[in-house]
Amino acid sequence: MKPLKYYVYGLLFMMMSCTESENKLQAEVFETSAKGNQLTKINAFQKSDIKVTIRLKPDQTYQTITGFGGAFTESSAYLLDKLSKENRDTILRAYFAKEGARYSLTRTHMNSCDFSLTNYSYSPVEGDKNLEHFTIEEDMDDLIPMIKDALAISEDGFKIFASPWSAVPWMKDNNSWVGGKLLPEYYDTWALFFSKYLDAYKTEGIDIWGFTVENEPHGNGNNWESMHFSPKEMTDFVQFHLGPKLEHDGYGDKIILGYDQNRAGLKEWVDEMYRDEASSKYFDGTAIHWYESTYDYFPEALQYAHNKAPNKLLIETEGCVDSEVPKWKDDAWYWNKEATDWGWDWASEAEKYLHPKYAPVNRYVRDIIGCLNNWVDGWVDWNMVLDRQGGPNWFKNWCVAPVIVDPDADEVYFTPIYYTMAHFSKYIRPGAKVIGLENSDKKLMVTAAQNPDGSIIVVAFNETEIPKSINLSIHGKVKDFAIDAKAIQTIVISN
Repeated sequence: MKPLKYYVYGLLFMMMSCTESENKLQAEVFETSAKGNQLTKINAFQKSDIKVTIRLKPDQTYQTITGFGGAFTESSAYLLDKLSKENRDTILRAYFAKEGARYSLTRTHMNSCDFSLTNYSYSPVEGDKNLEHFTIEEDMDDLIPMIKDALAISEDGFKIFASPWSAVPWMKDNNSWVGGKLLPEYYDTWALFFSKYLDAYKTEGIDIWGFTVENEPHGNGNNWESMHFSPKEMTDFVQFHLGPKLEHDGYGDKIILGYDQNRAGLKEWVDEMYRDEASSKYFDGTAIHWYESTYDYFPEALQYAHNKAPNKLLIETEGCVDSEVPKWKDDAWYWNKEATDWGWDWASEAEKYLHPKYAPVNRYVRDIIGCLNNWVDGWVDWNMVLDRQGGPNWFKNWCVAPVIVDPDADEVYFTPIYYTMAHFSKYIRPGAKVIGLENSDKKLMVTAAQNPDGSIIVVAFNETEIPKSINLSIHGKVKDFAIDAKAIQTIVISN
């Protein structure tokens, strides 16, 4: 018979093992990295001398997530039609299927935009104030089929909001697609335009969730379709024309987002949009873009906008790598600080510092995490698909998309930006609540959210050249793992 002490030691060992098992946090880790991981599940981790502790605080809740996604544009739809059915389906499934990025919030354009093949309008007949000749015929061959195919693939469905770049020239004071303002005599006609658009898309079986009032109301340097509004002009248009018209026509439940441009101008816009109860009634939230800087996500402006209207939406509605011809099948480029944007060449000397060279992956993930940690509830990329030139684009305003195609060779390239977007869209679902956390490392960006099903999602970004060991804890349970250098991780903690 063994001495009693061996039984005691054995019992203590079993108790310690049980305690360790009880304290172990069950979580899956998915990583995209400069070394080549692409939303890859990681089971083995390399330890690092740099230790990071992250403590989740699910009792601290912030904004409710509306969704993540990209934009349906004529350019993207046109390219999909040029591909084989197999590649077209592969791309749409990659964005919308359950095994894909599961996009939940999307955008499209009303009338043409820079990522259209030509200028066009749904109200082509001059002087047609009652829009008796309103038609979405221009969308029927490409844009609408793309949206319908995406809806058929998506198991959970997704929200769509629409944005006009400009009214038709005959409604504007400069009679041009570019710049100018909507003539006051056409304010009611333009409000009717939104209602007619909802009718037409509903007839096609597409439910439009809402609108931004105008894409980039400051203009865009008079380059492509645009129509200018001051904060007061847009607010008056919504309060006295658009809001009442949608309400009258049975569309009072449709979302209206004001502004829809860069964040540095947020204060004057939200001050005017929410100037009183009468104006606030018709605005459901504020739309923002990211083109003010290649690195600054303007947390103070985001905080101000939230505090001005705490119960309203705050959605990033457009962002992309602009002014660059895409790098065909060159993953490394997306992780290195070689990209330039419009501001690299055209920003004023006083604002040049906001536009240094940047790494595209860094810009995306930094902005999304920065937004989520400052009350933004939705984040929408720009074009879903572009070609090797960064188009087609009638103005030759080249940009990069998460998926790049060569239609002549029927080839498809999923860039690292696609996987970056999926780290958020696939796992943080509509209705999730952003939750609090403590993070010991200021150089590691981290955000967290709890989904409606109870699962908790943590997204971490290590943009440094050094791997880091992480100790993640919640409710006394712990998971030890590591994040590689230049890597994004999504940690899924099941309910």
